[in-house]
Amino acid sequence: MEEPKEKFTDSTDFEQVLLKRENLDTVEGAFAYRGGKSLDKPGLAKRERIQIDLVDETGKPIRWYMKRYGSDSFFKRLGRWIIGKGKSSPARQEYENIHRLSAIGIPTMRAITFGEERDFLGVKRSYLIVSAVPGEALERCFDDYFRKFNENPAAIEKFNQSLVNLIRKLHDNGFVHRDLYASHIFLDSTNDDVELYLIDLARVFAPVSWRRFRWRVKDLAELKYSMPSAWVERYWDDFLKMYLPDDKLFPKWSKAIDKKVAWMFRRQRRKELRGKIKKKTN
Repeated sequence: MEEPKEKFTDSTDFEQVLLKRENLDTVEGAFAYRGGKSLDKPGLAKRERIQIDLVDETGKPIRWYMKRYGSDSFFKRLGRWIIGKGKSSPARQEYENIHRLSAIGIPTMRAITFGEERDFLGVKRSYLIVSAVPGEALERCFDDYFRKFNENPAAIEKFNQSLVNLIRKLHDNGFVHRDLYASHIFLDSTNDDVELYLIDLARVFAPVSWRRFRWRVKDLAELKYSMPSAWVERYWDDFLKMYLPDDKLFPKWSKAIDKKVAWMFRRQRRKELRGKIKKKTN
């Protein structure tokens, strides 16, 4: 018996033409697709990321990104089904999170389409296609930006305020990102303006009220850990004070964030040490 499949699309008429032309309008076609540029890196397990470059109806280049989530092992899928999560695919989760965050005014990707395939254990495999956002990830571009504007207090203050506004809007609406690294915040500084975009929304969720502090601290620790050390040293305290509604909260939050950052550095050192030991034994 054929396994049930679902497809949802937010695409324009022309994008639907492109999807059909590239055979990306079905689950089978998306998983058979061999075009584009693979962006895979270690640790993605069954997840694939592909950059797709096309042209629009005027000949202007456009860029999409596709995520493909392959089928997990039987026992992992059984475990998800037992705890009631078998019906929700990673592609669906990110698709819905894109809509949730867009609705509260957070600049992010635009969903093009997603699809999923199911069997008796729920979702078997799924895929999502999104538009590229303008600019570059802070991880890649902020060193240059910081060097360019470091002696321009107004420009740096504008960036810092934009970053505060982005994260506060996320948190004030009850959401946390759970992967709030500099690689997932894009900066578009065209004409020296500042526009920030949040990507990689698969793990976004709204924790219950009594757990919000813990998850917000995690978000902020990930940001502090991944931003350039020169910016952190000079501006982090001011950034955190702008984020917090009351300066009296600063000691508590700062201590909790630094504790988490220290743990992240220890984890990274352990990971590097294991890598060196493994390399020596091979």
